[in-house]
Amino acid sequence: MSVYRTEPPVFDPSLHGRAEPHQPERPLTQEEVEAQNQARIQARIQARIQAHIETHGHLQATPEPMYSARRADPAPSRMAYRMQRLSLTPLFRGFLRLGVPALAALGVAGFLMSNDTAREMIDTQVTSLRKAFEERPEFMVQAMSIDGASEKVAADIRVILPIDFPLTSFDLDLEDMRNQILSLDPVATASLQVRDGGILQIDVTEREPAFVWRGPEGVFLLDAEGYRIRNLLARAERPDLPLVTGAGAQDAISEAQQLMRVASPVFDRLRGLVRVGERRWDVVFDREQRIMLPAQDPVPALQRVLALNNAQDLLERDITTIDMRLPGRPTLRLAQGATEELQRIRAMMSE
Repeated sequence: MSVYRTEPPVFDPSLHGRAEPHQPERPLTQEEVEAQNQARIQARIQARIQAHIETHGHLQATPEPMYSARRADPAPSRMAYRMQRLSLTPLFRGFLRLGVPALAALGVAGFLMSNDTAREMIDTQVTSLRKAFEERPEFMVQAMSIDGASEKVAADIRVILPIDFPLTSFDLDLEDMRNQILSLDPVATASLQVRDGGILQIDVTEREPAFVWRGPEGVFLLDAEGYRIRNLLARAERPDLPLVTGAGAQDAISEAQQLMRVASPVFDRLRGLVRVGERRWDVVFDREQRIMLPAQDPVPALQRVLALNNAQDLLERDITTIDMRLPGRPTLRLAQGATEELQRIRAMMSE
């Protein structure tokens, strides 16, 4: 709205017919000026309306302006803008790609697990699918092959592994079967695998007999480490192996092996080793000869006896016992006939 400023009227004496002295008027306030302007505008409007009525006889409604169809704002809304910005963040995109499918899967799984009928149906379906997969021809085992074992050991393996063929390889616990085979005394190592063609291959390494041990429970074969292999009906079954006997002999096999290696020059006369008191050895030869070895360092003591035998044929004499338990004072025990002959010679010399 335009504001018209009016100057205060100036007193004109000619208009009033008499001359009066000029008296200054009070200045108008802002409110009074606005009120005058409003009155003047209203008067002009009323004058124009009256002139229009006198000319046309009536008032015409002002036609409303024609507005064109409002075009949509191409800029996105605030919410759309925020969603677009959120969709560009890696965390939100990762959640949409992985989190939403995972939550959906968990929801479906939770619903199925809470339904007994659905759970039983799923278990039945999974069991049937697993059985169909495990019983495929390429997974079926038809026979068993044992290599490296004697007939008796192979028969024992078949006894402790009662397998009904055919069966799927998924039902075979190879590690447990291997432990069962290793529990057999003659078996040193064993390996199992399922070969192509449905063959359960068992490779066995048996223990090599090194000694015959006569103990309180009978006669047994021992390997080089002292492990029991199998029992014997009599010592005569393995005359080619040295004999060890006595309590605790099987626990000192390593020391017995060292003594056997030292006594190899007279092995043809060697009958065996006797463990005495679970602490020392006696070396037994034919003709009832015996070498009594000390508990400590028995190998050097046996070497001294054999060196003396090489020099003076000690073992060829009428000696029954060579006592080396005191290394500083060896003791010899003569046979009964040699003792009587020695006494006779001493009596003749004393006369």
